[in-house]
Amino acid sequence: MKLVRDAKTLKTKALCSLRTGMQAFNSFDDDGRITTVLLHLQHACEMLLKAVLVQNQAKVFDKEAGRSISFDKCLGLCTAHFGLTAEEAGAMRAIDSLRDAAQHWFVVVAEDLLYLNTRALITAFDAYLQRALEDSLIKHIPARVLPVSTMPPGDFEFLVDREYRLIRELLEPGRRHRDEARARIRSLLAMESIAVEEVVISERDIDRIEKAVRAGQEILEVFPRLSTVGTRTDGEGVNLVVHFSKKEGAPVRYIGGDDPADAAAVRELDLQKKFYLRAAQLADKLSLTQPKAKVLRAHLGIDDDVGCRHVFEFGSTKIQCFSDNAFRRMREALDELDIEELWRARQR
Repeated sequence: MKLVRDAKTLKTKALCSLRTGMQAFNSFDDDGRITTVLLHLQHACEMLLKAVLVQNQAKVFDKEAGRSISFDKCLGLCTAHFGLTAEEAGAMRAIDSLRDAAQHWFVVVAEDLLYLNTRALITAFDAYLQRALEDSLIKHIPARVLPVSTMPPGDFEFLVDREYRLIRELLEPGRRHRDEARARIRSLLAMESIAVEEVVISERDIDRIEKAVRAGQEILEVFPRLSTVGTRTDGEGVNLVVHFSKKEGAPVRYIGGDDPADAAAVRELDLQKKFYLRAAQLADKLSLTQPKAKVLRAHLGIDDDVGCRHVFEFGSTKIQCFSDNAFRRMREALDELDIEELWRARQR
């Protein structure tokens, strides 16, 4: 396939970053190794996705922002229009989430989990490169330099379960390894990207998970999304091919923010999606003034219903937000009562 100039440049950058990531993986120097691997693998993915978009004459620049579109936007466009499979997108998202955590704070990624994620990424990268740009990794990078591990590739479920047990041990009283435990929790949260399209690692999520681990909750109660991920491997050594996949028939649980028994499984991003209405926005949707909306909320007990209201804390600032449940209950109540009479009654 003859590539346009920018697509050719982007593909070259993708291959260079992938090569650098591989060199870092196989390096004898452990200092900064994991971060280097993740940074370059994520960059390789983004450059490949943008090369495909440019080759297909898709817009890769945001006119308002004046810069190229984000990794997530590239991933969405390539999945929707240019043949990137959900499996390949999941492998790329996992690396991106791990990279984000490593770049902005710190993570501890077990060696065999790093290996599994790296090989899955290389498998996805090569497959998409062949389909979308009619090229192959083997033409640019000798198989002998692909990431190699002395550890046999384990089953994803086994590795995650082992990691969870280690986190529990690190959090035992007197161990004083809380920072490492939280860094390992952060990496497991990042790997939820394999199963869902959007993951944001929040310290509040880590706090909830740490509390659940200390309380003795099992991994399925804390990381239900990871239980839906499976791996398929072919070959061995430098020829190993790793695919992440959704388990057939795996249970999908929808966790509500109002279910305290499943608090550890709730993610901050999910709460923000559910409780997305500020008090002023809720009043506007109901065509009420804020004072009248507050009176109606008090009359219906909305603020005491954990399914209707959630308070987000940002440092010392507390912001109450409301869900569609609150809007629905208040809208139905307005059909049955006189808001003006309720407003006058509040002054008596």
